[in-house]
Amino acid sequence: MDTRFLLPLCLVLLLLGCEVQGTHRTQQDEPASPALLAQVQETLSTYWDTAKAAAQGLYKKTYLPTVDEKIRDMYEKGSAAISTYTGIFTDQIMTILQGEE
Repeated sequence: MDTRFLLPLCLVLLLLGCEVQGTHRTQQDEPASPALLAQVQETLSTYWDTAKAAAQGLYKKTYLPTVDEKIRDMYEKGSAAISTYTGIFTDQIMTILQGEE
């Protein structure tokens, strides 16, 4: 999961927890109606959109181009090193499997 969605997820869970505590029902045997399910779905969608917009706003406000460039550079160097070592490892495995002929 991307870390950008961690904050909205926490906010949604927090809001759902507050919503559940505020609407305690005495009858638990009552079947859920389609209207109730639609209402819950709409509420969850609204919460998700609000949390997502807040997280995106926070991300845009704290965006630093120099840090982004450093992260991209580290990713490129790391993936190049992993590709090299993966090739070496694959060659070793192929040599072991083929045996000495």
